[in-house]
Amino acid sequence: MKFISLLLLLTFTGLGATTSTAFSENLSALLTGDMAKFAPYDAPRPVKDFTFLNARGEEEKLSDYQGKVVLVNFWATWCGPCREEMPSLDRLQAELGGDDFVVLAVGQDLQGMEKVTQFFEKYEIRHLAPINDKSSQSSRSAGAFGLPSTLILNAEGKEVGRLVGPAEWDSLEAKALIKYYMTGS
Repeated sequence: MKFISLLLLLTFTGLGATTSTAFSENLSALLTGDMAKFAPYDAPRPVKDFTFLNARGEEEKLSDYQGKVVLVNFWATWCGPCREEMPSLDRLQAELGGDDFVVLAVGQDLQGMEKVTQFFEKYEIRHLAPINDKSSQSSRSAGAFGLPSTLILNAEGKEVGRLVGPAEWDSLEAKALIKYYMTGS
């Protein structure tokens, strides 16, 4: 009887393991290093559309980027951890940015775009587009109340997870996580 119970237990345990989604298993394997702080959702969540200004003073919307995987980073020039992670976001955009992926580093500087562009010049940020929302409505709309906060959106414009706090975004772990969402794995 014990043998049959054990056999049934192993059979159902095996079934459970094979029927659990490969998606979850593959994702869990990627959550190492700084990406261990990334909190993925069980199912993608809608994100409220928000606006920000580009360097030309033109209004853009988050929804303008639908069709790409988008890493949205809320930051400010006065935020020490934000300043530290910004070069890694710039390198990530340089390496992976294109038709399928973009980094949107949405400044939350009350002093406006001039502060952001000065920061970009000083720290030689060359691959990110300078954008800012001095009202900080964008971060509030996204439910991001601490800086830095980073959301990853799938190509349908839904949030798949977020990381609160700084990270090394051009690390092997971070790039693997981004590529995971880019391939829809």
